[in-house]
Amino acid sequence: MDDDKGGSQEKPETPGDESSKRILLDIAPSAWEHPADKAALQALRRIPIFDEVLKKMFGFFGEKPVRLAFQADAVSVSNKQFPEVYRLYKEALRTLDAPHEYPLFMSQTPMVNAGAYGMNKPFIILNSGTRLLLTDEELQYVIAHEIAHIMSDHVLYKTMTVLLINLANMGFPIVGVAARAVLVGLLEWSRKSELSCDRAGLLAMQDPEVVMSAMLKMAGGPTSQDRTDLNEFIVQADEYRESGDVADQVFKVLNVLGRTHPFHVLRVAELRDWIESGDYDRIVSGEYARRGEPDSVYEEDLRAAATAYADEARDLLDSITGAAMQAGSDFLSGFRK
Repeated sequence: MDDDKGGSQEKPETPGDESSKRILLDIAPSAWEHPADKAALQALRRIPIFDEVLKKMFGFFGEKPVRLAFQADAVSVSNKQFPEVYRLYKEALRTLDAPHEYPLFMSQTPMVNAGAYGMNKPFIILNSGTRLLLTDEELQYVIAHEIAHIMSDHVLYKTMTVLLINLANMGFPIVGVAARAVLVGLLEWSRKSELSCDRAGLLAMQDPEVVMSAMLKMAGGPTSQDRTDLNEFIVQADEYRESGDVADQVFKVLNVLGRTHPFHVLRVAELRDWIESGDYDRIVSGEYARRGEPDSVYEEDLRAAATAYADEARDLLDSITGAAMQAGSDFLSGFRK
C-alpha cells in the first residue's frame, strides 16, 4: 500500500441508517480523558531524554516500514470487505464526530484484541478473534475505543510501546537501560490511557450494559455454550471499588507484569465510578468540552490523578525520570554505533 492511500483521512460520511444515539458534535478528547491518563502522559513527556528517545526511534524505523509491518498480514475493511464491520465503524466515527476516517484492517489472529497504531498516519488493526467473540454492538464499542486512541493522540506512544516491547524481547542492542526506563513509563501511561478510551467507547455506544458485557467476554472468553451473568461480573467489579488499597496493589502488580492494559474487572469498576459521578450523563446530554477550548492545566491533572491513585502515578514516574537521567547517554550512544 502506498503512502497516499494508507494515509487517507477523509471526513467520515454519514451512514445510510439513522442512529438514535446522540451525535457528540465537535467533542474534545479531553471530555473523556481520565485524569490519571493526562497526568501520566504529561509527566512522561517531562522525562529528560523522552522526546529524544522517541525521535531517534521514529527516525530509525520510519513511517512506511512501521505501517507495512502492522498491515502486511491483514485485510483492509471497506464496504466490499467485511461490510458489516465497516458499517459499525462508520457509525462509531459519526457518533464521536471523528475528524477523519482512519484505515481499518482485519487481522487473522485468534487473540481477542485491537489496536490503533501509526505515526503521522494512524490506522486501526482489529483481530478476527474479537469479531468472532463479540456481538456487533460489543464490537462497535471496541472499534470506538480505538478511534478514541487516535483522537487523543495516543498512537505514536502506543506504537513506540509495541516496538520497544518487541525489541526488548528480542534482546536488540539499542534497547538499553534508558530505553527500558522509558518503556516502563510508557506501560504505566498505556494502562491509564485505556481508562480514557473505555469512556469514549461508552460515549459511542451510549449503553453501559453493552460495554460491560464486552468486558466480561474479553475477561473470560465465554462461548455461546457458556452461561454467564453480567450482574455477577459487575458485583465482582464492585469488590475492587470498595477498597482503594486493592486497586493500588493491582496497578503495582501490573507494573511488574509489564501489561499494556489494566484488568477488565478494574476497567468496569472505573467506568461505573465515572457513570455514577454524573460526567457520562452530562456529556451525553451535550455538556462537554469542544475542540479548541483550553484544557485543564497540568497541576490540576496531577491533583486529580493523586486522588484517583494515591500518588502512585506520580511516584512511579519520578523514579523513571531519575533512571532516564542516569542512563540517557548510554541509550543514545547505542544509535551511534
